[in-house]
Amino acid sequence: MSDLTNLVTIRDFLRWAISRFNEAGLSYGHGTDSAWDEAIALILPTLHLPYDIDRSILDAHLTQTEREQVYKLIQQRIAERLPVPYLTHQGWFAGLSFYVDERVLVPRSPIAELIENQFEPWIAADKVHTILDLCTGSGCIAIACAKAFPESTIDASDISADALAVAKINVLRHDVADQVTLHQADLFSGLPQKKYDIIVSNPPYVDAADMAALPAEYLHEPRIGLAAGKDGLDIALKILQEAYRYLNPQGILIVEVGNSEYALAEKFTSIPFTWLEFQRGGGGVFLLTAEQCPNYAR
Repeated sequence: MSDLTNLVTIRDFLRWAISRFNEAGLSYGHGTDSAWDEAIALILPTLHLPYDIDRSILDAHLTQTEREQVYKLIQQRIAERLPVPYLTHQGWFAGLSFYVDERVLVPRSPIAELIENQFEPWIAADKVHTILDLCTGSGCIAIACAKAFPESTIDASDISADALAVAKINVLRHDVADQVTLHQADLFSGLPQKKYDIIVSNPPYVDAADMAALPAEYLHEPRIGLAAGKDGLDIALKILQEAYRYLNPQGILIVEVGNSEYALAEKFTSIPFTWLEFQRGGGGVFLLTAEQCPNYAR
């Protein structure tokens, strides 16, 4: 730990971390896209400091204990290729902080932008009373919806008991247990028979080729939350097959399929998918109205 001799201030650690991250050729994408943002996301939460601190604090001297702790986490990020949110146990989604660990994916969906805008113009906010979040993982989508629609009730399901244990932590942390009900279910199987104004999902959608090429950082995430068969559509197809039966007549279905967007559009040329655009970037998210959803019982 000889490097510690010359690392005294927050600014010292930021500079050193950025240099080491660049030297190691880390991959980003778990809430950050650069070595600078990665260093900020690791160091400030470790020191229990907010992101909007006065820049003068960057020159504050750290205690010996703080220096050792920050140093250890920087080294661990490099040696183990662990995403920063698994080191800090903090992920961000729709402006909210969530507890995360390796039982769930790190929150990073562009769906956050839709929730912040209350899904307008696709549905009127005062018409939203019931929401279903499929493949809830950490519970970030369900909880963000609860905050955006305080008069609504949300069912959040996941096949993974481990993921639901993390989601429960977050439901309690955000004090939305009166709105959000967690269900262990295989998509719609095991859910109550009811209709929803919004069904939203960020399911597994990584195809076999992309799974084989994932950087080491992503291999720490649960495979069950990523892999979705050869073309990445195994889960999305099941959602499409069942969604109509669970939507209110004026309801909407929103599903993220990432890079599998092209395979889905090619497979269902007759379905009028609306592919959503986001001001903050991201894509691969489609929207269908209840009427546009395939109804195999027709």
